[in-house]
Amino acid sequence: MPRKHSLPPISYDDIVRSTVIDPDSSERPTRAQEQAAREGFCALDPEEQDLHDRVTAALVAVGPVATGVSVEVNRDQVTLHGHVDNVGVLHILEAATARVAGVATIRDWVVVRPT
Repeated sequence: MPRKHSLPPISYDDIVRSTVIDPDSSERPTRAQEQAAREGFCALDPEEQDLHDRVTAALVAVGPVATGVSVEVNRDQVTLHGHVDNVGVLHILEAATARVAGVATIRDWVVVRPT
């Protein structure tokens, strides 16, 4: 009778990550570090973090229509990413972002879903 294991299967990548040393002798990044690198993670200074928090709060105040939108801040430039259902919602989000003190430029990378 075959024995059943209670441990989840380990992927090939996980085995390699934990057993093979890179040629430069450095450690491999964790999955979270790899994901952050793919997403373009950028650490914010305290002023940028404050602006990010205020813009995010302004979008949350708009309501559930802003759920699919994320915010990226670089100095006084705010970039909006995500998807919305119509152009009217897009204009509402842009206006809410523009009203936040400290926002000089808004880059709109929000996609309007086809109807």
